[in-house]
Amino acid sequence: MPTLFKLKDHFKENQLFLNRIVAATIGASLLLGVLIARQFYLQIYQHDTYATLARNNQVRMISITPTRGLIFDRNGVLLADNTPDFSLEISPNRVTDLDELISRLSKIVTISEQDIKNFHKQKKYKGRFERIPIRTKLTEAEVAAFSIEKYQFPEVDIHANLSRHYPFGEAFAHVLGYTGLLSEQDLSQIDIAKYRGTYSIGKSGIEKTYEEQLHGNAGYEQVETDARGRMIRQLDEIPSSPGQNLYLTLDSKLQLLAYDALDNHQGAVVAIDVKTGAILALVSKPSFDPNLFSKGIPQEIYDKLKHAKEQPLFHRAIRGQYPPGSTVKPLVALQALDLNVITPHTNFYDPGYYQIHADGRMYRDWLPERHGNISLEHAIAESCTTYFYWVADKLGIDKMHDIFTRFGLGELTNIDILGESKGIAPSQAWKKKTKRQAWFHGETLITGIGQGYTLTTPLQMATVAATIANRGERYKPFLVKTLQNSDNSVVETQPAPLSKVELKNPRHWDTVIAAMEQVIKNPKGTAHWISHPKAKYSYAGKTGTVQVFGLKQDEKYDANKINSNLRDHAWFIAFAPVDDPEIAVAVVIEHSKGSPMVARRIFDAYFANKELTGMTENG
Repeated sequence: MPTLFKLKDHFKENQLFLNRIVAATIGASLLLGVLIARQFYLQIYQHDTYATLARNNQVRMISITPTRGLIFDRNGVLLADNTPDFSLEISPNRVTDLDELISRLSKIVTISEQDIKNFHKQKKYKGRFERIPIRTKLTEAEVAAFSIEKYQFPEVDIHANLSRHYPFGEAFAHVLGYTGLLSEQDLSQIDIAKYRGTYSIGKSGIEKTYEEQLHGNAGYEQVETDARGRMIRQLDEIPSSPGQNLYLTLDSKLQLLAYDALDNHQGAVVAIDVKTGAILALVSKPSFDPNLFSKGIPQEIYDKLKHAKEQPLFHRAIRGQYPPGSTVKPLVALQALDLNVITPHTNFYDPGYYQIHADGRMYRDWLPERHGNISLEHAIAESCTTYFYWVADKLGIDKMHDIFTRFGLGELTNIDILGESKGIAPSQAWKKKTKRQAWFHGETLITGIGQGYTLTTPLQMATVAATIANRGERYKPFLVKTLQNSDNSVVETQPAPLSKVELKNPRHWDTVIAAMEQVIKNPKGTAHWISHPKAKYSYAGKTGTVQVFGLKQDEKYDANKINSNLRDHAWFIAFAPVDDPEIAVAVVIEHSKGSPMVARRIFDAYFANKELTGMTENG
C-alpha cells in the first residue's frame, strides 16, 4: 500500500511565529513600561521620602542631657550637686533579640529584675533611636569588665552621666527631697521631647517643686555612623540648656544644729525670718539618706523605709498635724482682749479645775495644787489651763475660730514646697459639715487650750510666732531666695505680705508679748529653766503640752507608767529679740520633753553667728 506524506504549510508557520514575536514584544514593552514608571515614581516623585530614609541609615540624632541646676544655702554652701557616673545603655532599634541580649549582658554586669522593668517602662515612651539605660551607677570594675567584651555588643554602649549627690545627707533630706529614675507615671505626665536623654526627675521636696527650673532643656547631636553604629563624624549640634541654680533661704549651720538638737527624738523644727517670711531652718526627724534614691534604691530598702514605725519618709515640719496645745493661748488672749471679754488686769481664781455647771464635769488644770488667784500675764507665763477654760467659755468657739484663721490656722501657708497640710481650725459650721454633729459646750473649753479638733503644723506655728513678734504683720513663708541663670543673671524672690491681723487696740500686742517674755523670765514660767542671765538677747515664747490619749475624770498623767508612744508631745514657739524681733522658731517633739532647749540653742547660734559676722564686717 503506498505511504501518504503530509506537506508542511510554511506560510502558517511563519504567521504563527510572527504573532508570537509580536505578543512577546508587546508583553515585554508593557513590563518595561511598568518598570520605568515605577522607577520614575520612586526616584522622582518619592525622591525626598526615600532620600530621608537613606540618610537615616547613616545619620543618628543623639540627645544631649542638660546639666541639672545646683542647690545652695543662703550663704553659698552647696547642698545638692552633680557627680559623674556611668550607665549601660541599649539602642533598641539595633537589637533583634532583646531578651537574649540582656541575658548575655547579665553575665558581665549585674542586672536585676527591677532594672529590666525600668528599661521596658522607659522603652514605651522613648524614641526609636534613643538609648535607654539597662543599668545605672556602674562600678569601675563593671565598666572595665564590659569594655573588654564591648566588641560583642555593637548595640550597647557605656555613657557618662551626672547624678545627684547630697553632701549633708539626712539633715536636708525632707526639704531638698531627692531625684529618682523616671517612672511610668512620670513619663506619662512630662514633655518627652524636653526629657530626651534624661533618666531621673525630682520626686519630692525642692527637687520636685522646682523641677522645671532645675532640669533645663535637652539638646541634640546629629552624627554619621557606620554599619555597626559607630560614629564617623558630627554633622550638627543643638546644645542643651542647663537648669537654673537655686539659692535657698536656709542657713545650713542652723539646719544642721536644729537637726542635731532633736537628738534621737521624733519631731520637727522650723525657724523663720520674722521680717520677710524666709525659712532659715526646716527640719524633720527621723530622716533618711536621699542619696539612696538618686542611686536607684533597692525595693527591699524602700519598703523598709516606707513601712518603718518611725515614718522617716514623713515630712513632719510641713505635713505633720498636731494639736497645738497651750501655744494657742496667746491667740485666745488677744481675741479676748480685743473684744473686751477681759482686760490686762482681769484676775481669775483657779481652784484647780473649771466647771461649766456646778454639778458638771471638772476640767482640771495641769497643776494639781492649783494656781489660786491669777492674772492674764501669769496665766500665760505659768500656762494656767483653767484660766483659759474660763476665757474660752466666755468667747465661744466661733470667735476663737475667727482669731485662729486670721493667724492662718486651718489654711495652707502656700510655702514653695509641695505636700503641706492645712490643719484644722474648728468651728460649729466645720463640725456640722465634716462630722454631721452639733457642737458641744465642752469642746469649746478644750479648743481654748489647743486640744480637741484643732490641728496645726510646725510651719504654721512658726508663722504664728512670727506674726505675734511682728504685731500682726504677716508674710508668706518661702524657701527659694534666688534663681540663677546660666549667664549668671538672677531673679530674686521678694517677700510677700499677707493680710494683717488688726487689733482695735494695738497695745494688746504689748500685753501678750510681755506675758510671753515672762514664760522664760518668771521663776514660775514654764520655760524658765532655759533662761540664762548672760544672754545678749531677749526672747519671748510659749510652751505647749499635747495629750496623745485622753485621761479619765480623776486619772493623773504619769509618763513613767505608760508606753513611750503614748507620752505627751512637747511644743515651744518663740521669737527674739523681743524689742526688734528677727527670728521666730517652732519646735515640736513627739512623746518627750525638751522643745524649749532646742529653740534656745537655735537662738544662741543665730545671734552668736550674727555677732561674729558683724565683728568681721567691722574689722
